[in-house]
Amino acid sequence: LSITMTSTTSDQKAVSGPLMAKPYRQRLVSKDGRSLMQGNAPGSRETWFGALRDMWGTWLALRWRWVVLAFCGSFLLHWLLFAVLWYLLARVNGDLDVPDHDSPPPGHVLCVKHVTGFTAAFSFALETQLTIGYGTMYPNADCPTAIALLALQMLLGLMLEAFITGAFVAKFSRPQKHCGGILFSPQAVVCEVRGQRCLIFRVCNLLPRPLVDVCVSAVLYEERDDHELHQTAVEFSVDNLGSRPCPLFLSPLTFYHPLTPSSPLNNAPNTKHFELVVFLTASQESTGSGYHKRTSYLPDEIQYGSCFAKVTSWHGKGQSKAKSMRYFDMQPCPLTLPNTHTGDALEKEHVVVQINGEGSDRVE
Repeated sequence: LSITMTSTTSDQKAVSGPLMAKPYRQRLVSKDGRSLMQGNAPGSRETWFGALRDMWGTWLALRWRWVVLAFCGSFLLHWLLFAVLWYLLARVNGDLDVPDHDSPPPGHVLCVKHVTGFTAAFSFALETQLTIGYGTMYPNADCPTAIALLALQMLLGLMLEAFITGAFVAKFSRPQKHCGGILFSPQAVVCEVRGQRCLIFRVCNLLPRPLVDVCVSAVLYEERDDHELHQTAVEFSVDNLGSRPCPLFLSPLTFYHPLTPSSPLNNAPNTKHFELVVFLTASQESTGSGYHKRTSYLPDEIQYGSCFAKVTSWHGKGQSKAKSMRYFDMQPCPLTLPNTHTGDALEKEHVVVQINGEGSDRVE
């Protein structure tokens, strides 16, 4: 979005307007809601210590490909560790030198029957952990060391399985991971609604389950001349509900923010860059599970002088994501109300509004 103010005098000058596109900066939140900010750890040592102190949080923050890799790697390392221990036990006890484990020498007590090499030790460790019990290899009750090692392997294996299972369940049940069917409009718009200029975005619900108690909050992050990041709350509402949550998520929902003179979006003349981050929370009616989704809008993702097209149909079961994107279609919406937050300079100048570089409209 770009708004160019052209003076009527011969020496044309450019004046900055509200919601103006700034040079590209790295965003704080991606369009799909992922945080793009990195921690300011002094070095790798502090980073590793922080990850170990919060191992559970680190595990849940990993991507699925790393979780699956860690799942496979942890069990393989566990089996390999105890395969080495069983092999060392057999070697120390002299079981590897016994040619026939079915007929051991008199006076020799086998610790694990038929463990004659490392491959057999690895197989025994695998069978013990998974409780397969093929019956060809088994520990001897007359060897206390083998029984102690067996108990240790089962204890550590159960702890590992409990941790892995709990982590998988926690990742599946995270509020922000099971709301992929909640879609934000790729762009926000500025248009006039009921005689007032408003900033508007739309949300669509493709989930097959009804959602209730929908709350939306927004924070305006501004980079000002002091190179600090300032945060300001921005209030959005659905129709005339005000700050109260929407009782039922009927798709789509359109959220409005009036651009009054006291709006944070109008009172940032020294802002070098801003990003509007929107947070949505809701709950499932049947289970009470929480849903969290967020997105962000940069200055060039706000369409000035456009509005969302009216919804003519409601989505049903099996509707595709591409078909539901029709709810985000936009159409031109001329701005006829005076812009009260840009000062007296606008009264003496013509305003050229360019929407994504596609033509321009001149407004006196």
